[in-house]
Amino acid sequence: MTLTDAEIGDVLAPAGLRLVERIQQDVRLPPLPENVSPASAGPEHGRFDSQPDEVADLGASDFADKVNAGWHRMATGYGLFDGKREFLLAVGRARLGEDPDDEPYVVWFRVQLLDDWDLVGSEVDLLRSGFATLFTDRFVPEFTMASLDGRMMLNTTVWGNGTLSTIVIRP
Repeated sequence: MTLTDAEIGDVLAPAGLRLVERIQQDVRLPPLPENVSPASAGPEHGRFDSQPDEVADLGASDFADKVNAGWHRMATGYGLFDGKREFLLAVGRARLGEDPDDEPYVVWFRVQLLDDWDLVGSEVDLLRSGFATLFTDRFVPEFTMASLDGRMMLNTTVWGNGTLSTIVIRP
């Protein structure tokens, strides 16, 4: 069953995200060479990584706090937010109940970060990692965001060694 935009807004609300609108046009992202994903990009592509103390072990008791803090530092420091704390959030079509074979596979939403936010502790399913469900029942987030001006892209991702961190692409 396909979620309506109002339902998507309700789902995102516990994370402290207010849905502004669904983006209908192409989203401009920082350029990466063909066959280079944010996770495989290097410093020469404008990649910046979380600081070592922000890399969170999936089993750690401070996991949620560490991920939230690292994400917020990277988002603030590299320009994710506009003046209203708005930015773009990518959600896969399958998570929205839509046909994942439709192009493009990702649907972008303009959202606003509210004062009372918690991307990890809220356990919002639209922010859940599909990859992490292969090896843990714990809620693990994984998401891609971009600034409205297209100058930066942020990816909070799960790594094969059982950790999670945030990377930014900002050439």
